[in-house]
Amino acid sequence: MKSSLSLKTALFPLLVLIGLLAFNVLVYGDDALSGSNQFILLLGGAVAAVVGFANKISYKTMLDKVADNLKSVTGAILILLFVGALAGTWLISGVIPAMIYYGLQILHPSIFLPACVIICALISLATGSSWTTSATVGIALIGIGKALGVPLGMVAGAVLSGSYFGDKLSPLSDTTNLAPAMAGADLFTHIHYMTHTTIPSIVVTLIVFIILGVGYSADGSANSQELLTAMNEVFNINLFLFIVPTLVIIMIVKKTPPLVALFVGTLLGVLAALIFQQELLLSLSGESRLRAFSTYQVIMDAITVSTQIETTSPALSDLFQSGGMQGMLGTIWLIICAMVFGGVMDAIGALATISAALLNMAKSTFQLFASTVASCLAINITASDQYLSIVVPGKMFEKAYQDRDLAPENLSRTLEDSGTVTSVLIPWNTCGAYQSGVLGVDVSQYFFYAIFNWLSPFMTLFFAAFHIKIKRLYS
Repeated sequence: MKSSLSLKTALFPLLVLIGLLAFNVLVYGDDALSGSNQFILLLGGAVAAVVGFANKISYKTMLDKVADNLKSVTGAILILLFVGALAGTWLISGVIPAMIYYGLQILHPSIFLPACVIICALISLATGSSWTTSATVGIALIGIGKALGVPLGMVAGAVLSGSYFGDKLSPLSDTTNLAPAMAGADLFTHIHYMTHTTIPSIVVTLIVFIILGVGYSADGSANSQELLTAMNEVFNINLFLFIVPTLVIIMIVKKTPPLVALFVGTLLGVLAALIFQQELLLSLSGESRLRAFSTYQVIMDAITVSTQIETTSPALSDLFQSGGMQGMLGTIWLIICAMVFGGVMDAIGALATISAALLNMAKSTFQLFASTVASCLAINITASDQYLSIVVPGKMFEKAYQDRDLAPENLSRTLEDSGTVTSVLIPWNTCGAYQSGVLGVDVSQYFFYAIFNWLSPFMTLFFAAFHIKIKRLYS
């Protein structure tokens, strides 16, 4: 659909939103995501709706597009709920504590950060999902990092850098399949072509985290024994607990739908708690022996609302708490409000206008690449959805790349380098909201340390500027 909106008019709701969000963060600080940012997104949607009414866009058209947007994130919302449930059962079962327990013994502070990148990269490559990686090993690594005294922003940045590297190159990833489909490229040609920019980006990321890790070579290790003792006093720690996450990862590798895998993982966590953590269940229930009703209540509370496990270590007591499904409602609230804004912006033609303006700026090959990057970023910010940042620019720029004698994998690579990985850097984007909610670390804290994610678009522009690995159609 060709938009009749001028660029100035299309940008107006976006500029209002950015201004209001900036003011809101100034007032609320880290607490801005507790509700005020959500309402700001609705205000931005209202401004966009007024622009739509002024341009004779019907209320029904806008509402239908919002409904379509909300439908598109149904899966993400359900995944978030199940992640909350899984985190609760994996806590009371001892799965997460076991990961932290053995991680503290294996991962020395000096190698912890680069190890986070590598571990998450391998898991994400195997599963094809950055979301699943952060919801499983990512949570555990955050716990280990906290115990070692490493800033959580750094840990989250390392987790996300590795997770999105694996997600980006995995043939099992939905975005890795979507990008070549939109650009008209072959999947495995796309993956091979991406390695040209992705490998240098992850190498730079690892070097930076190795340097950062040196600063923590002497910190955290002295208290490790104290932490290990505190965990042994509360949990029955053993290697059998690793069967649970292993089975979940195998299920995802075997292409089991994430919702099914997370649901089964939650039930396996319940089973492990009943087998291995009976003393803990007794303590949480306040009973002298296991009773069906009280045990059921403890397990159901862990799944749905909250669990707090006290230890002799204040740091671990802060760490061993979970909000269950209820703890994810703030993130879900943010996603819903972001989809309202993105839906109205799409319905009034603002997204089409902004994208067309970016396309018109492309007078050279480098400018074409730069316009693609800018378009992906613009869609990530305005539509708040990773998939739209691939689909909209992909369809829009496909013919432009062909006309410039550029192979379709140039476009598919640029879509991934700038659309997929940057979504997690925007707080109100579905990916940013999800990852900050799951890891418990605000986007502002990990933004700078998610090195791979913000470096990737610069890397693709560097290759374009110097004509490195730019494949032609008829070369």
